[in-house]
Parts: sequence; C-alpha cells; structure tokens
Amino acid sequence: MIPAALMEALRQRYDEPQRHYHTWVHIEALLGHYRRWVRHLKRPEPVLWALYWHDAVYDPQAKDNEEQSAQLLEREAAGHVPPHDIGFAATIIRATTTHTGPEGLPAQDAGDLALFLDMDLSILGAPEPVYDQYERDIRAEYSFVPADAYRAGRGAILEGFLSRPRLYFTDIAHAEWDTAARANLARALRALEQGS
Repeated sequence: MIPAALMEALRQRYDEPQRHYHTWVHIEALLGHYRRWVRHLKRPEPVLWALYWHDAVYDPQAKDNEEQSAQLLEREAAGHVPPHDIGFAATIIRATTTHTGPEGLPAQDAGDLALFLDMDLSILGAPEPVYDQYERDIRAEYSFVPADAYRAGRGAILEGFLSRPRLYFTDIAHAEWDTAARANLARALRALEQGS
C-alpha cells in the first residue's frame, strides 16, 4: 500500500504545467492495464510502485528524467517496500529510458518488466482519436523545439518503433495493440512528412 502522503505528492508532480501527456491521466490509463493483467505478474507490488513513479520527474528539456524518477522512488519507497522490491521497481523505471530490459534479470523479473514496458507503450495502439491527441500532447511538451527539428526528431522516434520486428514484448500486448499501433505510427509519420 502506498502511503497517502506519497500519493498526494506524486499527484502534484504529475500536475506540473510542462506536462500534457505525462500526467495523472497517463498513470490512470496504465493502472487500468495493470488491473486487467495483474494476474500475469510474478511481483506485482514493485511493478505498481514503478508504474506510479516512472514519470515522477519530467522535464522535457532534461536527459535524465528516468534516472531522477528511479532515484526519487528509491528515496521515497525506503521503509515502505522491501529493498529487493525497491531495486526491481527502480530497474523497471530505468528501463523506460530505451524501452528495453537489462541483461541478466531472472526470468520472472524479465517477464514482469516486459509487461510493464508494453503497458507503458499502450498509447501507441490506442483508438485513432486518442492516439492523435497523444501526438498533440507530446508536441505541446516539446513546444520549445523548432518545427523542423521536431519533425526530424519525432519522425526518427516513430520510425524506430515501426522498424521493430515486434513493438510489444509480450504475446498479450502484441495481440491487443500491434496492428493498431503500426497504423497509428504510419499515420503520424505521414502527418510529420506533410508538415502537420
């Protein structure tokens, strides 16, 4: 159970003015997937803590948000969660930097990490209007980037996802979101190429 004071502080973080996508709405969306798929998790508690903290520090102009979020979790979870679980939750958060898992995790942890990363990318497979709002929200978070540079950078990210043989690591997420995600990504790339 996450203490109420920690939860309230988190909600304030997710309400910061620079956020448009990385808000509490994103956390609530992930919680919906978590509740639906928690039976597939071997260690649900650290996954839940990672879910709440994974974007706790979010500055679009910074390069170390994931590391700062992981360190915040390590400090704030101390005394509330066993150290082994804190370590795994922090590993999950750090893995969101590249959306790949580190080598050498035990199989059960690797499976939980894979499912978390898939849930974090669930937005890619959202219905078209939801996905299109996501693209607008990401642009708003990076409003300080000039249009041409944004199109190039965002295009590279979307192409990177599209080039993956599998967007989602787990079979359940792949079956649910892959087709829609590829259609959304291709549509978003076309929009960038057209300058919209």
